[in-house]
Amino acid sequence: MFGEVNEMESTIYIRLRHRVQVRPNHSVFLGQIAQIIAPEPCLNKLKDVKVHQVTEEDKNIIIVDVMLVLSRIRKEFPQFEIQTIGPSQTIIEVVFKKKKFSKPLFICVWLLLFVGAALAIMNFHEDVSMREVHQRLYTIITGKEDPHPLIFQVPYSIGLGMGMVLFFNHLFRKRLNEEPSPLEVEMFNYQQSLDQYVIMHENKESMKHIDDH
Repeated sequence: MFGEVNEMESTIYIRLRHRVQVRPNHSVFLGQIAQIIAPEPCLNKLKDVKVHQVTEEDKNIIIVDVMLVLSRIRKEFPQFEIQTIGPSQTIIEVVFKKKKFSKPLFICVWLLLFVGAALAIMNFHEDVSMREVHQRLYTIITGKEDPHPLIFQVPYSIGLGMGMVLFFNHLFRKRLNEEPSPLEVEMFNYQQSLDQYVIMHENKESMKHIDDH
């Protein structure tokens, strides 16, 4: 009897993950989209609670609301109290088969980015008259005039390349340190804004369907 009272007073804690990835036509279980704290006897059963079945109509983005999760848990475990922590929605991204790597496309994109970056740097240097600045510095320091002061231009070019490596915090695929680069931070902020838009748009669509009915 005492064990039954403890079971009735037990609490399940649910924290939805922000974003998960699944394959097309797969079932989505609670253990995939949420962190769970629950009594040990029912923990594995909770993880196997089916939340959603991916279909072709879902396309590539699915929003699962915490209210749907609570209703699924209530059907299986009506005797437990459920506490939710964290976000109220989770984004399920349906990942299709990756396309084969195309070397010609990679080369074209690489050349486009390389030429574009080179033109941007050259136009910037032309706007600020960088060559004239190097010539002037050489004349001030040495007292001589030189149309090609390589003693300044070569170190400057090497430093420019090293500065780009440090700025992006990557040397090919190797990360220099654990800190994220400014580009990674901007990509993270963009992804957060995009996810927020998707959630808000989905909520508006859901409310519209409810009003129509």
